[in-house]
Amino acid sequence: MRLDVVSIFPEYLEPLNVSLVGKARSRGVLDVRVHDLRDWTHDRHHTVDDTPYGGGPGMVMKPEPWGEALDHVLASGEPAHGRPVLVVPTPSGRPFTQELAVELSGEPWLVFTPARYEGIDRRVIEEYGERLDVREVSIGDYVLAGGEAPVLVMVEAIARLLPGVLGNAASHQDDSFAPGAMADLLEGPVYTKPPEWRGRGIPEVLLSGHHGRIARWRRDQAFARTTDHRPDLIERCDPDTLDKHDRAALEELGWHRDAEDGHWQRPAGE
Repeated sequence: MRLDVVSIFPEYLEPLNVSLVGKARSRGVLDVRVHDLRDWTHDRHHTVDDTPYGGGPGMVMKPEPWGEALDHVLASGEPAHGRPVLVVPTPSGRPFTQELAVELSGEPWLVFTPARYEGIDRRVIEEYGERLDVREVSIGDYVLAGGEAPVLVMVEAIARLLPGVLGNAASHQDDSFAPGAMADLLEGPVYTKPPEWRGRGIPEVLLSGHHGRIARWRRDQAFARTTDHRPDLIERCDPDTLDKHDRAALEELGWHRDAEDGHWQRPAGE
């Protein structure tokens, strides 16, 4: 997979050289290219922003440097890559989810455009939206100083799904939010050696060697954690995907089924 990132702070993307992403780059699984947007400015101040039409606070990133930068990136593509997906981090975009990470991990080429200030002149998005698949994506309902941090989040979420990146190819299959994983439940608690630490032991079931009981315990723990932190995931899950043991676990946690549509309703007082 090839990844291009255009930013006015290329140094912000240095974490792409470490951990799993850095190892994937060194092994050739990922071809990451970071570009400085100011390389496509033509004044001595390397200006990339200007005041917004219509007034208002803040500054808007100019279309000219973005256009030249993206044209350069597109022209450097190889036939095997095809046309890239343009990923635009923005608080007004669609939510970035594990499902979207999986979808993007199947693309051979992604180009990220982290903005600063009040964002990029809209004409840039419209221009490239006519020839590329443009995804405007938000990593959460909050506003950051720029789009570089969201790029780091998205790249790590996407890269770890690529073959050869994780040491264990099955490691991501039971991730929280993984499509089909535990009905989109949060992962439960995990433990490792030593068997006792500061007077705290390991749940006995994990030492039993009984894989069926362990799987059931992990699923029940996932229901408990999801009830505590993300009950909305249980509310919108398909009730037909839950077996009798799942239903019993939910009832024990205080959930009840809606008489009309069969969906689960959160415990009273929540």
